[in-house]
Amino acid sequence: MGIGVVGSGTFHVLKRNQQEIQRRAGRGIEITMVADLDEARARAVVGPDVQVVNDARKVIANPDIDIVIELIGGYGIAKTLVLEAIAAGKHVVTANKALLAVHGTEIFAAASAKGVMVAFEAAVAGGIPIIKALREGLTANRIEWIAGIINGTTNFILSEMRSKGLDFAVVLKEAQRLGYAEADPTFDIEGIDAAHKATIMSAIAFGIPVQFDRAYVEGITKLSSQDIKYAEQLGYRIKLLGIVKRRHADAASGRPEGIELRVHPSLVPSKRLIANVEGAMNAVMVQGDAVGTTLYYGKGAGSEPTASAVIADLVDITRLHTADSAHRVPHLAFQPDAMSDTPILPMADVVTSYYLRLRVADQAGVLAKVTGILAESGISIDAVLQREADEVGGEDATQTDLIILTHDCVEAKMNVALAAMQALPTVLEPITRIRKEELA
Repeated sequence: MGIGVVGSGTFHVLKRNQQEIQRRAGRGIEITMVADLDEARARAVVGPDVQVVNDARKVIANPDIDIVIELIGGYGIAKTLVLEAIAAGKHVVTANKALLAVHGTEIFAAASAKGVMVAFEAAVAGGIPIIKALREGLTANRIEWIAGIINGTTNFILSEMRSKGLDFAVVLKEAQRLGYAEADPTFDIEGIDAAHKATIMSAIAFGIPVQFDRAYVEGITKLSSQDIKYAEQLGYRIKLLGIVKRRHADAASGRPEGIELRVHPSLVPSKRLIANVEGAMNAVMVQGDAVGTTLYYGKGAGSEPTASAVIADLVDITRLHTADSAHRVPHLAFQPDAMSDTPILPMADVVTSYYLRLRVADQAGVLAKVTGILAESGISIDAVLQREADEVGGEDATQTDLIILTHDCVEAKMNVALAAMQALPTVLEPITRIRKEELA
């Protein structure tokens, strides 16, 4: 259902590698019917041997079809069609991260009740097999945290801003011209796409329901090239990270156990491998208690990389098609009756460290007042970088930039400290706050 960029890639890779895939799956996998509103385009892709229709329900109604591949996208008709396919006893393969992040609980419950599989490797990080790694390869581990560059558009923009010293708006236009960004890039640049993917990973890592509405989401639209430059001088790169983290209960402070689910720009030490992931590439770091840190890197989008994940799902379903449904790998890694109700924490309860940039009047005592406020809030400082006024505003400048890196603290404390610092008459512009992740 839908034979655009990913659909055509799936068709071509399946055809090209048919013999190899059959040797692995134990039987052939054939696409016999394609539904697309643009029948002429679909016919040009699949040739004369495949039936082409413009009504997706004809695919679902066909009794000879075992597996339905949904590559339409979005929350609308795709949800209806996926649920109808499940009701008709068809297995479903989908690349639709938005659908699963918002409606996954309902879809997986319907599939379990019907004894069919819903496979979605292509929904997170394109061709990188991160879902399989989390759900199967790392199943012995208690996952502590995941941090991922899981949106290629924003990573391309940040890479270009850093390497060319350009501002966001300029690079966004270039990304659109090159085809890395959509005409309406909102889902990417505001962090929504990354949050859909992080939501799915949080469910698989911690055995909790998908809860996209509880995610904290912040995009890259407010980042400036000067912050990227200052971060570099301090030994960091700025990346848009999707972060899911287990926070253990702390009896001393009275903090309960919880899950952090957040997407936002983050300073990452330049020496980390993930900090050096450039262009439209994706990478996901996973910290497990037994295995330590693992890193998964590759193409997060594109026709054939995503098709690679779609076809891996087809092979999985083909192998497991005759298996007792109770003994298949659970959709979200944990048995449906063993899911946890561990709460997702509000952002104010999250613990991380920070990069702060203050545009201040170039006069004595400013630094002392700012550091005094942080000390009163119980926030310790890791590093301070004070620019010479003439570096910031040229000769005769009366203001300068003050950059502070902090140690870990609860976000609620930082919010209070920021409000107090912003109220100082010597702080001349809104303070820039970017979170910092050491990923150690």
